[in-house]
Amino acid sequence: MKKKTLLRTNILVSLLMVLMLTACGTTISSYDQQAYTQTTSLKVDALNLMDSAGDNYERQVAAVQNLQINLQKAYEYEKNRPKNDVTVRLWDKLLDKNGHLLGGFIERWKAEKRLGSTFISNCKDQVGEAFNMISGLESKKIKR
Repeated sequence: MKKKTLLRTNILVSLLMVLMLTACGTTISSYDQQAYTQTTSLKVDALNLMDSAGDNYERQVAAVQNLQINLQKAYEYEKNRPKNDVTVRLWDKLLDKNGHLLGGFIERWKAEKRLGSTFISNCKDQVGEAFNMISGLESKKIKR
């Protein structure tokens, strides 16, 4: 439970630092329905796939690759929106293969072949929260 709280705190602190660093002189992009829809849809896909991590990774390779392609498409879309640095940094954290969110989860699953249910559940909470931060930020942007 301490790890979960610590990671959630780290995510929140990272988000606040990103917001503070970019608040001076940089404006943020406006709301984009497609970005919001992609993010919420990918959250569902990612969490559903994470449920499969108790199964052998080799059986899920196609599903993992499909999710990674869709995540990359969303990431590229976000990267090419003007004034969207804050959102891109959140995506960077989510997708980091050396991190403790979705990218790191997939790498660990690949290395260990299957993961335990408690680990999966804890990671799903953290990944879900990361997606919530991204979609929450998008939903609070100015709608034009």
